[in-house]
Amino acid sequence: MPAVHVVRFEHQNTVQWGVIRQGRITPIPGEFATTGDFIRQNSVEDLAQLKGSELAESEVKLLSPVTRNQQFVCQGANYRQHMIESGMDPDAKKFNMIFTKATSCLVAADSVLIKPRSVRFLDYEIELGLIMKRAISGAVSVTDSNLHEFIAGVVIVNDYSARDIQIPQMQFYKGKSFRTFGPVGPYLCLLGEKDMHYLKALQLRLTVNGQVRQDDSTANLVYGPAETLTELSSVQDLDTGDLIATGTPAGCALSIPSPAKQKIAALMSEATKWKLFLKAQESRPQYLKVGDVVEARIRSADGAIDLGVQRNRVVGEA
Repeated sequence: MPAVHVVRFEHQNTVQWGVIRQGRITPIPGEFATTGDFIRQNSVEDLAQLKGSELAESEVKLLSPVTRNQQFVCQGANYRQHMIESGMDPDAKKFNMIFTKATSCLVAADSVLIKPRSVRFLDYEIELGLIMKRAISGAVSVTDSNLHEFIAGVVIVNDYSARDIQIPQMQFYKGKSFRTFGPVGPYLCLLGEKDMHYLKALQLRLTVNGQVRQDDSTANLVYGPAETLTELSSVQDLDTGDLIATGTPAGCALSIPSPAKQKIAALMSEATKWKLFLKAQESRPQYLKVGDVVEARIRSADGAIDLGVQRNRVVGEA
């Protein structure tokens, strides 16, 4: 049974879900107020057989396939080269970095990205998002062989980040949770048991104004979905439809001193250390500016999984 791509959309003032095939949407019968409701009440097998009247993608307004009632859990520094550019020693870091984003930052894939007036260094982070298939309320052992019982599908996430807040203030949540900092979609790809191998072979590619900034494969994830879910299940509850963003590859605008330079910086006063950090970021032209257009794509080499194109234009805060 092939993977099935679905969308959440608005048409004639009504929010619906539909199966999308080659730019045509077949509405799915029923009302599903949340991502969790949709996942619980639909199966890949049934949706793959869905037929009926169709709408052109251009006729509808696509929405985030993850609704704001779901949890937004994130992994940090989860690609080896991104660890290095983030000033970490991959051979010394032996833990899975977990944080959350405010669900109020969740927006549709083609939403504008609002750059707050207070933010100087706005960065991009393409990530593969996992959508939970079932609730977890206690510790479980997740392996590649039973992963299909826990993961319903995948989406594109862009974990936009205000680096001048995240790093000097050590505020991951605040620096990454401004409104519009979490576009998701456009497509949610529902996976069957035989599709799970794709989770280790998806290509992530992000461009800014047409220039490639990030280009890597999920084959290079440090902590994969199975071990991450095993760890998370020992800590917190997860519900059907919750979103887990699995980390971003190298290529971000952020530049962090090497571990050796960080040891030197540790001898400086806090004021001096962060003054030098901010000065270093000022020399980075990669940070997003008003008018920039960011495009993100995730797909498999054979095209069986294609999560669409996420496109965000940076605008100034009103």
